[in-house]
Amino acid sequence: MKQLSPVDNFIEKQGMLMLDGGLATELEERGYQLDSDLWSARILLEEPEAIRAVHYDYLKAGADCISTASYQATVEGFTDAGISEEEARSLISLSVSLAEDARDRFLNSDDYDSASRLRPLIAGSVGPYGAMLADGSEYRGDYGVSDRVLSLFHEPRWEILSNSSVDLLAIETIPSFQEAKILLNLLNQSSGKFAWISFSCKDGERISDGTPISECASLFESCENVAAIGVNCTAPKYISSLIRQVRLGAPGKPVIVYPNSGELYDAEKRSWTTGSDSAINGFDSARWYEEGARLIGGCCRIGPTRIHELREALTSR
Repeated sequence: MKQLSPVDNFIEKQGMLMLDGGLATELEERGYQLDSDLWSARILLEEPEAIRAVHYDYLKAGADCISTASYQATVEGFTDAGISEEEARSLISLSVSLAEDARDRFLNSDDYDSASRLRPLIAGSVGPYGAMLADGSEYRGDYGVSDRVLSLFHEPRWEILSNSSVDLLAIETIPSFQEAKILLNLLNQSSGKFAWISFSCKDGERISDGTPISECASLFESCENVAAIGVNCTAPKYISSLIRQVRLGAPGKPVIVYPNSGELYDAEKRSWTTGSDSAINGFDSARWYEEGARLIGGCCRIGPTRIHELREALTSR
């Protein structure tokens, strides 16, 4: 008998699962400085209470799932910044504890109504190799490194998160088919731990390195530990086409989408600039649901207010 993933209960009982929005960009919106190679991982070290507060606000806004602040928190990245391996591992574990604490506080607050809300999930965020490089390559996938380099990079954080209490893993913003295969191998070795896989995409059909996303989806379709397949941190204008392509490649899996605002990221200036696309809105979320997406949220530049609007648009249908 097929084991149900943590997201299946949400899809069965409320038709969809509402994700949170961007963590790092929300911290920046609140005045925290992230202009270092560690990006949001620096806040784990210096001001962890700020991360807990963002998690709580996303839950209050209507998110059914919050992702840990481990996207850019890696053993290699921390040690390159002069932090010991032991402390690096402790900081990755701290990202889980902060999310758990935020959820516990929410469940015991007046903001939570158990009659209308299911118990929220925690996803352990697994960002790409390019996030550590901090050069924008998570939107290109042009690493030029061996499989072994990628495996050695991902294994320590994967071990910590897959053995933690998170409900599932969020393998996200993956720009490279090569890297996707490395992560699938790690997932196949983690019996009992579910994950979603989401790619960064350059257009309506291809991930950032040019591989058709339908081919990427097909790679993961037969893995029983994959809870959903889709797209994140990609312009909203491409999402409808990408949903169709993911469903072509993996018709048996739920589709996950959480695009960014449509603005463009300048890796050199480490800032976002206005793009030609409009910001994500409730009309789009309803349309994406009709087109087959069942896990829906936002990524960079999408905060709690917009997540609340998305949930309202979907639940009022």
